[in-house]
Amino acid sequence: MASKQESLAKLDELLENVLKEGASDLHLGVGIHPTLRIDGSLVPLMLYKASSTEELDIIVDAITNERQRKEFETSGDVDFSMSSKGNSRFRVSIYKQRGQIAIAMRLIPIRIRTIKELGLPVALKEFTRLSQGLCLIVGPSGSGKSTTLAALIDEINHTRSEHIVTIEDPIEYSFVQDRCIINQREVMVDTESFPRALRSMLREDADVVMVGEMRDLETIRTAITAAETGCLIFATLHTNDAAQSIHRIIDAFPAHQQNQIRTQLAGSLVGVVSQRLVPRINGGRVPAAEVMFVNVAIRNIIRENKIHQLDLVIETGAEDGMITINKSLSELVRHGIISMENAKFYSTNVNNLKMLVK
Repeated sequence: MASKQESLAKLDELLENVLKEGASDLHLGVGIHPTLRIDGSLVPLMLYKASSTEELDIIVDAITNERQRKEFETSGDVDFSMSSKGNSRFRVSIYKQRGQIAIAMRLIPIRIRTIKELGLPVALKEFTRLSQGLCLIVGPSGSGKSTTLAALIDEINHTRSEHIVTIEDPIEYSFVQDRCIINQREVMVDTESFPRALRSMLREDADVVMVGEMRDLETIRTAITAAETGCLIFATLHTNDAAQSIHRIIDAFPAHQQNQIRTQLAGSLVGVVSQRLVPRINGGRVPAAEVMFVNVAIRNIIRENKIHQLDLVIETGAEDGMITINKSLSELVRHGIISMENAKFYSTNVNNLKMLVK
């Protein structure tokens, strides 16, 4: 049977391994070897014994507080952030599978990297210069949405004098105030819910609001309203591209409200950034991004429910700073950063990609 001291010492070692190996995630589960995610691939650490139920019970008890343990016991999962001995921060998800404990721990870099350092299109800076509207950062889980969001917020922090409010579950990056006042609110710690915090920020004199995730109807509704009332809202969605993001927002509403929401969204949306993290040829990963800036044509497309026309507008909108995912991938291939094989894997239209690379 694992002792408390041994179990916690093992966890400290594993978290050190995350840093040493340049991993993004650590996975723990009963009966499996601790596993790292490195450059998108899972790598089991065979030198460590498979985790036992007793060991994971000890770890969960050590890294959670009373509220978090109660939530886990009641709902079967809980998310929060924590710091390790080396002052590294991790986003932790504890959940049950087949009646057993499983833990996923994602590394949150201490330093917030800039848009340039991340390899993101410089055009994204245009979103940080706006005074109001809704900007969406979208992509599947693990595509770097939170990192991009942090870079955008920190760009505002260093270039403007504003009141920034973040609403997160849990808080990930810790911002250091520069020219802005930054207040970070964690759901279930500082506020009851995303919608409540969004409604509250209307009375908090906020200029810029970061919403960790628009995960339900009320959050979506409140975020759109806030963007209409003069705030600049940044939020994430688990969608694949601009068209799917707009469909997801509108479809979240009852049918009789969808025409009204199309009109509101057409007026408040300022842009959508959809990204993927693609393995580099020389190790590591680099973002490939679709960037849509909302112009008059796109507002009309949203209002008239002709979302299928969005891809064409993005493709022909280079003068407005728009970038298709294939354009982004082709540039990475042409510069020798990613392989053509990986570009094809992440492409939505392989034939078009081949034409762009030639």
